[in-house]
Amino acid sequence: MLGPARVIDHLINTARTFIFDTGLAPAATAAGLAALRLLRRDPARPSKARNTARELHARLTAAGLDTPRPEACVLSVRARNADTAVRWAAACRDAGIAVGCFRPPSVPDGISRLRLSARADLTPHDIDRAAHMIIRTAPR
Repeated sequence: MLGPARVIDHLINTARTFIFDTGLAPAATAAGLAALRLLRRDPARPSKARNTARELHARLTAAGLDTPRPEACVLSVRARNADTAVRWAAACRDAGIAVGCFRPPSVPDGISRLRLSARADLTPHDIDRAAHMIIRTAPR
């Protein structure tokens, strides 16, 4: 912050947005601690999740879906437009596959897509089922 020391001190101690932005919420702290405990018990967990993402990517790409290579554990699958993405996401959910759906205004026009989160705890059967249902419900 720039300004007179009295103003800075006053803002630090009274501005709600500043006060509540400096500390983590207890729930966020507990979630972080739980994540660290999981990693201590299973240090390979991040690698497992990345491998799941690579496997899903390979299957979806082989089926002709526009799926950029994942850099981490989140995959995106391009849809033709926002309406198509919404319908496709609903069809996946109806089939028991949880996916996100990103469309304008949260992304620029022309970039609507499904978002998939690869997890370390997915079994080969889970991966098969997810890939199959995403491919089967894909708009033609």
